[in-house]
Amino acid sequence: MTKRVREILGFYDSENAGVRTNLARMLNHGKLGGTGKMVILPVDQGFEHGPARSFAVNPPAYDPRYHYQLALDAGCSAYTAPLGFLEAGAAEYAGEIPLILKLNSHDVLYDDKDPAPAVTASVKDALRIGACAVGMTIYPGSAQEKSMYQELRERAEEAKAHGLAVVVWSYPRGTSISKNGETAIDVVAYAAQIAAQLGANIIKVKPPTAFIEQAEAKKAYEANKVPIEPLSARVRHVVQSAFDGRRIVIFSGGPKETDEQLIHTVREIHAGGGFGSIIGRNSFQRPKPHALELLGKVMDIYRS
Repeated sequence: MTKRVREILGFYDSENAGVRTNLARMLNHGKLGGTGKMVILPVDQGFEHGPARSFAVNPPAYDPRYHYQLALDAGCSAYTAPLGFLEAGAAEYAGEIPLILKLNSHDVLYDDKDPAPAVTASVKDALRIGACAVGMTIYPGSAQEKSMYQELRERAEEAKAHGLAVVVWSYPRGTSISKNGETAIDVVAYAAQIAAQLGANIIKVKPPTAFIEQAEAKKAYEANKVPIEPLSARVRHVVQSAFDGRRIVIFSGGPKETDEQLIHTVREIHAGGGFGSIIGRNSFQRPKPHALELLGKVMDIYRS
């Protein structure tokens, strides 16, 4: 085990041996194994956005096994999806790549301005399919945030008792937050702090913009001269907000964009001390050879 991985595991010295072992499994797997960086393939978009919007651009991606193989061929640190997708390949790919079972999901068939995801899997399911971690989404800023926080705490307690690591998608959303505010630097940093306070081992947030949503937060940023340009400075601040870098913070890839745009974002995440990326649509919505080439470039940046 490398010095860097041991250092990161030391951030979690309050966790039991099972949780730390499963964190180590992800940190030591794939092309970035041992570097302390991670690239994870997430495929929850079929549930979250609908199958045609997610997979019609690359029809082989309708098959859950396609994503297992993509994650393996690319050398990803882990693969995460809802229960159905993971079940469909868990036996065939048993032990080949660390799995993160997404325990809750949200769809777009009902337009709820204050969303709350439904629980769609259990810790027992994660153990049954051999996952090393569970994942949950929370929406800080939603009118239903308190029930989400309580639900996460209960599921995280159960997962950790069984030695599973906990990954939290912390996505601000709701009537109290503007559309620009969902990725504002103050809001994303706050979302990372909330996830860390709720016991997340790995935190997933969106790359933050330079917009500041909250008036009181703006005063604090200006009075203390907190740098928010360029993106690398914002990434550094978000990582700082997650216990001064003592929690793994990874950043989402977002909607499909050009290779150049994605590579620029990854370079900024790396320069800002981010722990890596979780790249879904920018992977499986490209033809597989193109996706592998792009993910290889991403991993080269994080390895450098």
